[in-house]
Amino acid sequence: MGKKRVMMPAKDVDLSSIKYDREVVQAPHLTGFVFRLFVTILEAPLIGPIIMNILKKENKIDELLRHTVIPEEPMFKPEYPPQEMESGVVFLEEDGRPEDRVESALKCLPHYDVSELWENSSAYFRYWKIRDYAHAYRSRKVTPSMVAERIISVIEENRRNKPPAPLLISFDAADVREQAAASTQRFEAGNPLSILDGIFMAIKDDIDCYPHPSKGGSTWMHEVRMVKKDAVCVSRLRNCGVIFIGKANMHEFGMGTTGNNPNYGTTRNPHAPDRYTGGSSSGPAAIVASGLCSAALGTDGGGSIRIPSSLCGVVGLKSNYGRTTMEGSLCDSGTVEIIGPIASTVEDVMLVYAAMLGASPANRISLKPSPPCLPSLSSNNDSNALGSLRIGKYTSWFNDVHSTEISDKCEDALNLLSKAHGCEMIEIVIPELLQMRTAHVVSIGSECLCSLNPDCEDGKGVKLTYDTRTSMALFRSFTAADYVAAQCIRRRIMYYHMEIFKKVDVIVTPTTGMTAPRIPPSALTSGETDMQTTANLMQFVIPANLLGLPAISVPVGYDKEGLPIGLQIMGRPWAEATILRVASAVEKLCGEPKKKPVLYYDVLKAN
Repeated sequence: MGKKRVMMPAKDVDLSSIKYDREVVQAPHLTGFVFRLFVTILEAPLIGPIIMNILKKENKIDELLRHTVIPEEPMFKPEYPPQEMESGVVFLEEDGRPEDRVESALKCLPHYDVSELWENSSAYFRYWKIRDYAHAYRSRKVTPSMVAERIISVIEENRRNKPPAPLLISFDAADVREQAAASTQRFEAGNPLSILDGIFMAIKDDIDCYPHPSKGGSTWMHEVRMVKKDAVCVSRLRNCGVIFIGKANMHEFGMGTTGNNPNYGTTRNPHAPDRYTGGSSSGPAAIVASGLCSAALGTDGGGSIRIPSSLCGVVGLKSNYGRTTMEGSLCDSGTVEIIGPIASTVEDVMLVYAAMLGASPANRISLKPSPPCLPSLSSNNDSNALGSLRIGKYTSWFNDVHSTEISDKCEDALNLLSKAHGCEMIEIVIPELLQMRTAHVVSIGSECLCSLNPDCEDGKGVKLTYDTRTSMALFRSFTAADYVAAQCIRRRIMYYHMEIFKKVDVIVTPTTGMTAPRIPPSALTSGETDMQTTANLMQFVIPANLLGLPAISVPVGYDKEGLPIGLQIMGRPWAEATILRVASAVEKLCGEPKKKPVLYYDVLKAN
């Protein structure tokens, strides 16, 4: 019998016959000298390809990509059927001023008595919201310049850590002071630009924020690519008065889920400094979780916003692919990646998202996005919309986690949501999850390789970290035929999800299959390869990237060791308003009491 397999057309697949297959990755966990030796062998001309082929065979990658007939035609970037307009929403003017969109977003938020909460200290820990900062500035209790000095002090102290564990890769105290002084002057004159004026944010190191270089967590990218202006999304936030503290640490070129970075040092999880933050947006999530900034920008091509947000106990939004232009980022030509906000609360995510959104001209033509909108959380329509909500849950997948504490906490959150609002829970089945993961790694891997190949061929490849070099060796083994096969699988997976979204409004899962993993001491200097941990962290995030769908991670509690657990809510195409509405409701039901991180800095009240 030959190796050839033929897949049934997706539309003919009998869902009742689907059996859930747990992903077990066949690959070694390596750190230190053994890891360095492994990479050297993997890059060797003759033996390297043999080892890679063995690993791919053990993980059935070639069986799917090269021995299987896939009847669907390829889908090279997300394509969606026309979508119904969401109800109970406020539409935002995509071509309008960012300040006006932020003002519209502010009107969507529920009542919040800032002055009472400011004066009366709570018995519970809570993060300061953007509205708290705005109140403090407008009532002259504190100025942006005063907050800037507190942040600068913490960052400079953090940079003296041994071994290094930097939050930022690029930092200029003089630039922060200059931005803060300008904001302080606007408040003194009574003319703040928006509620985001004087709000401090960090920008992931693969997004341009002038005058900082964009290194992508590497040691050399700034040598071959100069930053001459802000990325478009950063420029929109700057127009609203945001103060940028610098470029946040990350896993090199986003090719990892832990946040490990031997080039500069590995950012630590504020809840447990001996554990990873998750990645690749490690610095942005840690900066928000530690209280230094109200929000940060990350990128997400394979869970890179949602994973660290979940592991650090904050909120991370992956908007729909194409909703916000990628112009001015290192990953501006892919088909799975977006730039999105990380913040301590859903409402702060909404405010930052409103400022930065806006599709590129090319994506408006090709993707035909629905108009951007936000849920109106300040009206009775919010309860009505939640009451009619249909929540999809694939139980076998939902429960496939490293510890039942994760699925139990997420299940508790869903039970609270159903009890409070009468949401309907619907059991669903999602076929071909293992095939989906293969299609994703081929897609994002081929796009990374295409982006970095010219510089690697020019001699920069040897300067990459060992885990990036491991990933690049895998990506180089993919052929053009593999890439086309992956895009045929993308169309199949899109079909299954569009059919599911005829019956449900959102799909819910834990955000990650495990809480924050420990950092092996030997991984700090050379990095590590641990594909099973990568699979556990990426267990639930891939559909939103491969299909471009909006998804959000919101904290729902902690495990017995005090490590944060996140719930992921994924919506139909362009339905950011729906997932934000659900996330806000979950946050309200599960948000108290919060656990104060071990590494936390109150830069607003500072007492």
